[in-house]
Amino acid sequence: MTFKSSGVGRFLEVMAVLVGALIVWEIAVRIWMPKPFILPAPSLIWSEFASSPGYFLAQTGYTLGTTMGGFLLALLLGFISAVGIVYSRLLERTFYTLLVALNSVPKVALAPLFVIWMGTGVEPKIAIALTIAIFATVIDTVLGLRSVDPELLSLARSARASEWQVLLRIRLPSALPSMFAGMKLAISLALVGAIVGEFVAGNTGLGQVILQAQGMFQTARMFVAIIVLGILGTVLFYGLEALERWLLPWHVSQRGQIMQHGA
Repeated sequence: MTFKSSGVGRFLEVMAVLVGALIVWEIAVRIWMPKPFILPAPSLIWSEFASSPGYFLAQTGYTLGTTMGGFLLALLLGFISAVGIVYSRLLERTFYTLLVALNSVPKVALAPLFVIWMGTGVEPKIAIALTIAIFATVIDTVLGLRSVDPELLSLARSARASEWQVLLRIRLPSALPSMFAGMKLAISLALVGAIVGEFVAGNTGLGQVILQAQGMFQTARMFVAIIVLGILGTVLFYGLEALERWLLPWHVSQRGQIMQHGA
C-alpha cells in the first residue's frame, strides 16, 4: 500500500462521513420540518452559499490567513521555547511556569487587551491564535526532545558530537512524531483563536459573518460559516496528517496505519 493510495483512501473516508451526515440532516429536516430559522436544511444552506460564493470565499481566505499566521508563529516560537526549556533549567523553572499560567487564563479575557495594544486589524487576531496554539506546540516538542534513548545520547557525546549536532541529528528526528501531534492540535486551536479575534474586533472573516448573521436571525448564513469552518479545520488537520505520513513513513504509528489500510 503506497502513501498516495492510503492518503486518497483516507480522504474518501472523510468525505463519505461528511456527505452521509448531510444526507441524514436533510432527511431529518424534511421529516420533522423545524422552522428554517431554528434549523435550516442543508439544501437551504447551500442556496445561501450559492447566492454569494465570492463573499464567503473572501471571508474564508481572511480567516485562513489569520489562522496560518498564528499557527506558524506558534510553531516557530514554540520550537525555540521548547529547545530553551530542554537545555536550560532556569527557563524550565521560569518561562515554562509562566506559560502554564498563561494557558490557564481564558483567551477571551485576553482578547480585549490585544485589541487595545494592537488595534482592530489582523494583528490582534494573529496574536490570539498564537496565544492559544503555542502551548500545545511547546508541550509536545519538549516531550519529543526529551524522549531520546539515553544510551544514544551517551554514544553521541562519546563521539564528541556538539550539542547542536545532537539537537539536529538525534533529538529533532526523535521529536518529530510528538511535534506533529502538537501541530495537529495547534492548527485547530489557532483556528479557534482566529474566530475569537474576529468576534472581538474587526468586520472581516467568518467570525464576523456569524455575528452579523446572528444579529439579523439569518440562521442559514450562520450555518454556511460554521460548515465552512468545519471543512477548513478538517482540511488543515488532515493536511498535516498527510505531511506527517510523508515525512515519517518509518514511524510505528504510520506503518500501523498503512498495514490497516492494506488489510
